[in-house]
Amino acid sequence: MGCFSCFSPHRKDVQNYDDDSAVRSAESSEKGKGRDALRGRGKDNGTRSEDGACSYTFRELAVAANNFRDVNLIGEGGFGSVYKGRLESGQLVAIKKLNLNGHQGNKEFIMEVLMLSLLHHSNLVTLKGYCTDGDQRLLVYEYMAMGSLEDHLFDLEPDKKVLEWSTRLKIAVGAARGLEYLHCKASPPVIYRDLKSSNILLDNEFHPKLSDFGLAKLGPVGDNTHVSTRVMGTYGYCAPEYAMSGKLTLKSDIYSFGVVMLELITGRRAYDSTKNPGEQNVVVWARPLMKDKRKFVQLVDPLLRGRVSTSSLHHTVAITAMCIQEQPTFRPLIGDIVVALEYLASQAESSGTTRSGSRTPQQPSPSRRLNSHLS
Repeated sequence: MGCFSCFSPHRKDVQNYDDDSAVRSAESSEKGKGRDALRGRGKDNGTRSEDGACSYTFRELAVAANNFRDVNLIGEGGFGSVYKGRLESGQLVAIKKLNLNGHQGNKEFIMEVLMLSLLHHSNLVTLKGYCTDGDQRLLVYEYMAMGSLEDHLFDLEPDKKVLEWSTRLKIAVGAARGLEYLHCKASPPVIYRDLKSSNILLDNEFHPKLSDFGLAKLGPVGDNTHVSTRVMGTYGYCAPEYAMSGKLTLKSDIYSFGVVMLELITGRRAYDSTKNPGEQNVVVWARPLMKDKRKFVQLVDPLLRGRVSTSSLHHTVAITAMCIQEQPTFRPLIGDIVVALEYLASQAESSGTTRSGSRTPQQPSPSRRLNSHLS
């Protein structure tokens, strides 16, 4: 699903701010290093620049991706098409090629390169290089063999293995750690703004990494409480207050994370137009069920029925419900979410099966600890 305005651009209550300021801020914070990298200074033959990413020629990447033939196509997004490629060194990579007529353009390309040149974490995808030949804009990433989380949750082929509950918790933990790095370790903090299942990539061990930083924004600093920007993202994942006002905060990402958690629990897409009215938006459909513990079982992905412990499900639903609170101030901090999910994931792993794994009496439940931080 491509990136687009979460709300109609004709609405008077959504102000349309220019995102150029974010690119300028990022460039100035790099003191010109990012600009030099984007201009491809140097030999432009795959040599490594100061920021660790290589500058490639278009010809090199075309050869690597078999001239961008359909057989190498592994994904589509708002930026453009993604192809599997093999560099001259033999390394497998994913090559993202800008669609010159698409939703995203040079600003998003610059932001992606700058962000991934500055930010490094085991739960963020690694940028290997880029190409700026003429009007061509391409990005080269590490290859993630298992594709995206979306590929393993929805419309599964009969022979495709269902993601077990413990694996889903493992993916949630990794995604939360990546978000925690952006919110708490990066300076200034970074608002991801496009957290969704298709942007969570998986390696052979289902280790998750956040990808696609073209819409990322530098967060508020000092006494500022939010960043005002045009409303961008993917429908179904946008926080309601951001969609209505254009005021972006770290808590906007928390809402999106809660929607991803709902997808992990339910096996339903954030928005599915093929479902009946009232069931198309997963948050709208799930909220009534989340108010009654006796109905929690109705939330579970039918492919997982009978393979999720009641205790683990209850705590996971409680955490998710806090993330998708209408009021952003009621949503938890990402650090608290990480602690709670790590506990649940460790319990699922230590039990050796998703059927058991009840918590030990002396340890407080993760949802209770999360509530204590909010009170």
